[in-house]
Amino acid sequence: MTTRPQAVSVSHVENERTRVTEWRLVPGAETGAHVHGYDYVIVPVTPGTFRLVDPSGAERLFPLEPGRSYFRKAGVSHNVINDGDADIVFVEVELLQEG
Repeated sequence: MTTRPQAVSVSHVENERTRVTEWRLVPGAETGAHVHGYDYVIVPVTPGTFRLVDPSGAERLFPLEPGRSYFRKAGVSHNVINDGDADIVFVEVELLQEG
C-alpha cells in the first residue's frame, strides 16, 4: 500500500450558511476517501487534473481550468489525487443551508 502526502486545507470563511476552504495538493497528494455532506462549488485556482477514485475503486480523470467553476450535489463520495507534477490549488465553497 502506497502512503501518499495529504492535501492541505486553509479555512477562509465559515458561518451558518457557507464554508469556504482553500485546498492544496502537492504532486502525489490525496484528500483521502470522503463523502460530501453539502452541495458544493469548486473554483480551480491552478490548472491540473484530478484522479477521482469512487468507493467501488473506479477511477476517472477530471481536468481543472482556472476560473472554470463546477457544482456538485451533496452525497458525492470519492478520493481526490493529484497525479501531476505541479501543485493543484482550488477553493471549495460548501452551501451549509439554504436561505
